[in-house]
Amino acid sequence: MTVVANTAAAPTEKDPYVIGPDGTPLTLKDLPPPSTKRWVIRRKAEVVVAVRGGLLTLEEACERYTLTVEEFLSWQKAIDQFGLPGLRATRVQQYR
Repeated sequence: MTVVANTAAAPTEKDPYVIGPDGTPLTLKDLPPPSTKRWVIRRKAEVVVAVRGGLLTLEEACERYTLTVEEFLSWQKAIDQFGLPGLRATRVQQYR
């Protein structure tokens, strides 16, 4: 079992947060930057968790990251059906 140390400071009571895909608190400032071009599994999962948890609306997420609604929904569906491995860009045919 691998243990990852939580180096991020705990959010204050005034900061809205959700529990991220790795089990740590996730605030708006912890989300990937809007200029993100390389979408790894963790970043995709963080955006999905943020929308599901109410940190961002679907429209805000799509606008912030220049995503289509279909692309975001495909990430969400992949997580629901296959978990985090479903978000892999490689070997995608094995999961769909």
